Amino acid sequence: MKTSGGKEHIRPDWDHYFMQIAEVVAKRSTCMRRHIGAVIVKDRRILTTGYNGAPSGLAHCLETGCLRDKQGIPSGTRHELCRALHSEMNAIIQAAQYGVSTRDSTLYCTHQPCSVCTRMIINAGITRVVYTGDYPDPFAMELFRESQIELIRLDAKIKPEEASVPL
Repeated sequence: MKTSGGKEHIRPDWDHYFMQIAEVVAKRSTCMRRHIGAVIVKDRRILTTGYNGAPSGLAHCLETGCLRDKQGIPSGTRHELCRALHSEMNAIIQAAQYGVSTRDSTLYCTHQPCSVCTRMIINAGITRVVYTGDYPDPFAMELFRESQIELIRLDAKIKPEEASVPL
């Protein structure tokens, strides 16, 4: 459909729309390795957002340096050795802080959740996870299969017009 200015209007489908929001949320990340954003949605309404970074009120890795880099810890391992919370954790914690139920919701994340976040997602009652980027944690994939949470890798290579919906 053309706008009044004659330009083509591209309206993304819901998954691409919420993923684009997760990508904007990721820009707030204070992690030196990856910028990851998450959005929890229910009934096409945003419940919470989260990005990866240090707990509220503590110094960020941008200020202190990356503990994981200093210790040579490879990505996808030793999750406990990091100042930051993952974006999924922050989104779930925000829901808990404000009394928002995440039961039967969808989590959109710019990367595949790790096994720690996957366990939180399971217990938070999230029933669908949509992500774009890979993360090296095969155990997380096992947990997703066992939990029967719908896991969708959104093809980031799809052009917005290919994922658009009619106006």
